[in-house]
Amino acid sequence: MGKASRVFKIQEMKPVDRGPGLRGWPLVTGESGSEHLTTGITEFQPGASLAMHTHNCEEQVTVIEGEATAVIDGISHRVTPPDTTFIFPGVPHRFINAGEKPMKILWVYTTTHVTRTFVDPGKIE
Repeated sequence: MGKASRVFKIQEMKPVDRGPGLRGWPLVTGESGSEHLTTGITEFQPGASLAMHTHNCEEQVTVIEGEATAVIDGISHRVTPPDTTFIFPGVPHRFINAGEKPMKILWVYTTTHVTRTFVDPGKIE
């Protein structure tokens, strides 16, 4: 795909299954023409969470809907819209829907070659 500015319409995109109670919409990626960013939105159903993991790059997460618990390097933080986290590479973290309604986050990575390493069992995806 050549260099062209784009508008991403979430309503027109098919969500990606990201695990039990999780679905996501990758937005800006290398496949969409980005050279330096990977972004997207993940929706968590009530009680859903991501497993503890690390990344190979900096990550910024903004809560855009609902209530969450962000566990970053062993410390739990209650976060609500538009609270934002900044996480360095290699720092273990996870997000948990702490409310009774769906919760959504907007995530931004500083590379198009993102890895996720699960703290347990150490699986890379």
